[in-house]
Amino acid sequence: MATGRTHRPATRSRGIPEATVARLPLYLRALTSLSERSVPTVSSEELAAAAGVNSAKLRKDFSYLGSYGTRGVGYDVEYLVYQISRELGLTQDWPVVIVGIGNLGAALANYGGFASRGFRVAALIDADPAMAGKPVAGIPVQHTDDLEKIIQDNGVSIGVIATPAGAAQQVCDRLVAAGVTSILNFAPTVLNVPDGVDVRKVDLSIELQILAFHEQRKAGEEAAADGALPGAAAAAAAARKAAADQGPDGDVPAVMPA
Repeated sequence: MATGRTHRPATRSRGIPEATVARLPLYLRALTSLSERSVPTVSSEELAAAAGVNSAKLRKDFSYLGSYGTRGVGYDVEYLVYQISRELGLTQDWPVVIVGIGNLGAALANYGGFASRGFRVAALIDADPAMAGKPVAGIPVQHTDDLEKIIQDNGVSIGVIATPAGAAQQVCDRLVAAGVTSILNFAPTVLNVPDGVDVRKVDLSIELQILAFHEQRKAGEEAAADGALPGAAAAAAAARKAAADQGPDGDVPAVMPA
């Protein structure tokens, strides 16, 4: 079976924009759901709605893959699943190591979706000697002292960092030095990597803060609707009141002050 060490996805060499690459997994998820329901074809409008994008953007994205669908029929679901999977490199085996087997790392190790999407958890690694040998998701945890050997033995090119922030950069440096060229970072810190190494960051606290912003905005809109008129709404109300107080010519108060 091919490994991630010797095979890389062809998206960049084919000139597919990064924004399109970022949407391909969304299309694949929606298509996989349709495939599981034995849906043979799907229109661009239906698939775009399921993926959360507009249909024009979807058609543009698929044009980079050389897939244009059939007028009046739509797209062949099974073929698109294969086509996008191949473009993302998911038709081959990608061994992955997870470093940091705390609550988050253990949850990632137990996630059942990796194998069905072309990823094989090759090793679990932790700095705590007490964790060494303990099975998590059926895989014995190995100590960080063996990190480089583990990467070489398994031909790993993708690493997942789920350590505390303070340890993340050192782990990252060791992964890169050992040959890892793609990193998924769950640690709440920014990693510095050399050219040629890709990092994707997943920060749950940032996502929650963004949701808090939207909740605050919705609360403000509800308050405005209930009669609390902040900012521009209050200014507009004041302008309306001033206009009502003007005389027939619009520039002299109707009632002069005493």
